[in-house]
Amino acid sequence: MELKGTMKKQYKVVVSRRAKIEIENHVSFLARVNIKSAKTLKDNLIKDIKSLKYMPRRNSYLVNEFIPKNKYHKMISQKRYLLIYQIKDDTVYLEFVVDCRQDYDWLVIS
Repeated sequence: MELKGTMKKQYKVVVSRRAKIEIENHVSFLARVNIKSAKTLKDNLIKDIKSLKYMPRRNSYLVNEFIPKNKYHKMISQKRYLLIYQIKDDTVYLEFVVDCRQDYDWLVIS
């Protein structure tokens, strides 16, 4: 809901090639089990990603000793997918879409 006379700041959302591939992999994996669930997952991930246009700073920073402090934000999508992004000026850069049920040490240690 938007109040009269107020403007919501909109950010541009840029999805990295890697994040697009990760989304495609997650959806394809689920489609092998249930096509309808895979479509729902895709639609909901896209909806959550688009929501980053508004108030992307609402999500906390990703904290790890191997990640530069206050660089990446994290957002949980669909209870099990971790969206990792950074904000530069008026642009949100989505870098990774990680399934939290899998080992993602490669992300924080590499």
